Amino acid sequence: MVSALGAGSARTSDLASRAAQALVPAARATGVHRIVVLSAFGVGDTLQHYTAVPRTFVRLLLRGVFGDKAVADELLRGSGLDVTLVYPTILTKGPYTGTYTVIETPGKKIGGRISRADVADFMLRQVDSEEWSHRTAVLTH
Repeated sequence: MVSALGAGSARTSDLASRAAQALVPAARATGVHRIVVLSAFGVGDTLQHYTAVPRTFVRLLLRGVFGDKAVADELLRGSGLDVTLVYPTILTKGPYTGTYTVIETPGKKIGGRISRADVADFMLRQVDSEEWSHRTAVLTH
């Protein structure tokens, strides 16, 4: 199962947590074990790894949405399902490149951007892969 729900331009939303609350029992009831979910770099502990400008933007404008994503991510992590959380840096409408970086824990401050097409590529590849099973993947260029 792949979920790429987003709050759009809303500054506050409970979409992510409501979706996770529905997704977990639905996956269990239907025998789905593998779930790949789009979240965002800057959610939870990853905020400390963002460079100054995006970190300030998240704190000032996206606190509500990212707080809700943090609740959803913890619910998914604790579900016992095989979940891969995908944390892209700033999303763009750029073209697919196929040349992006995937890391689990940044060793330094990062910023960067990544196209939605490259994020979709990564997410779809994870459906049949165990490489990022039970892990969080940070994506950037």
